[in-house]
Amino acid sequence: MSLKILIIDDEQNILKIVSAALKKEGFAVDTSLSAEDALRKIKNNSYNLIVSDYKLPGIDGEQLFEKVKTQEPATPFIFLTAFGTIELAVNAMKKGAYTYLTKPVNLDLLIMIIREALSARPSSDDESCFGSHFLNIVGRSQAIQDVFSMIRRVSKTDANVLITGESGTGKELVARAIHYSSLKAGGPFIPLDCTTIPEELVESELFGHEKGAFTCAYEDKIGLIEMAKGGTIFLDEIGDLDFSLQKKLLRFLQEKEFYRLGGKKKIQVDARVLAATNRNIEEAVEKGEFRSDLYYRLNVITIHVPPLRERKEDIPLLANEFLDKFSKKNKKDIRGFDENVQELMINYEWPGNVRELENTVERAVILCPYDYVTTEFLPGKFRILANDTASPDEEFNLIETEKRIILKALDKTSWNQSRAAELLGISRKKLRTKMTNLKIVS
Repeated sequence: MSLKILIIDDEQNILKIVSAALKKEGFAVDTSLSAEDALRKIKNNSYNLIVSDYKLPGIDGEQLFEKVKTQEPATPFIFLTAFGTIELAVNAMKKGAYTYLTKPVNLDLLIMIIREALSARPSSDDESCFGSHFLNIVGRSQAIQDVFSMIRRVSKTDANVLITGESGTGKELVARAIHYSSLKAGGPFIPLDCTTIPEELVESELFGHEKGAFTCAYEDKIGLIEMAKGGTIFLDEIGDLDFSLQKKLLRFLQEKEFYRLGGKKKIQVDARVLAATNRNIEEAVEKGEFRSDLYYRLNVITIHVPPLRERKEDIPLLANEFLDKFSKKNKKDIRGFDENVQELMINYEWPGNVRELENTVERAVILCPYDYVTTEFLPGKFRILANDTASPDEEFNLIETEKRIILKALDKTSWNQSRAAELLGISRKKLRTKMTNLKIVS
């Protein structure tokens, strides 16, 4: 049964556009041109979520919200507002409205926020407070539910947040979730990976530069912080930021102002700063590699994203999400994983975390010609894991023993078949023949 949404706006064209977009996403939609009509519909129908313009003829959006809240207090209520009524919409949020979005409406953002609002509601068949989906983050485990809770709590503030966790755990997804459920959701989300830009260009990328500031600076350039005005800038791998730039970033965090490279004009920008790292920043501070004052300024609130090995109950859920995603992308009808694959996935330690799981599922989908993914379409390290957990009787099976030795040789040589054949003392052609007979997929 489709989730039902009511949209209220006095502009017929907006109702048509928003309604069409939501129906395309599978929602059932009712519309109203006034709060009075909406109240009549709410009396006779049950809605999972309500989207309303703030400024309406007759009863305005805030009065409508207050009436709805007395009747259906758990129903998420999202405001659409012009810039002139943002402050009023924020006040309504303090009274319990879910969030607001500025007009003209970004439909992709609206759909994302609607899904987040709906997944955050407790359901009868789900004990978790936030459901298994929070924007693009997936998980039922207590560890990830704690992350959902922290996101919800910090998103309604302007506090700086430091997101920690191993590579591949989804730190940028957490940052995006904070932004898109915050008061700045209508503004831009600007990410910068501090490790991907040459050291000499980071200052220009972050703060911009004036014409003539350095060789090849032929014109003024706006930096990423300026581009994030009214929104959020996300500094990924902040622990690798050049020490000389840390002081300039600290000044921006304190004063919300900076100078472009080579510039003399002070520039003020209202942008929230979120940062992430996979390093031990406290250790870097002790070694003098990271400024302690910047660390304390960034670390107002910390959200730690757990590694996948600490939330193993989420692995089947994530794997099936990726299976569905890549099956559609590759126009395949793969229904699931066989039991052996699921067991291997749960037992594997996933050093690359969610990113490694996603890549593994994508590879399997591309290679698999069947309705279900079997172990032969997993990378060699999984097949070695399967053989390492073989029963004592299987240790004496010549075919399985040969397969296990070949897999170990391939794994040791990073699946370079020529080197593996040399290690095994056979020709590459003979190795290829054995791999074919033993159904070892490279």
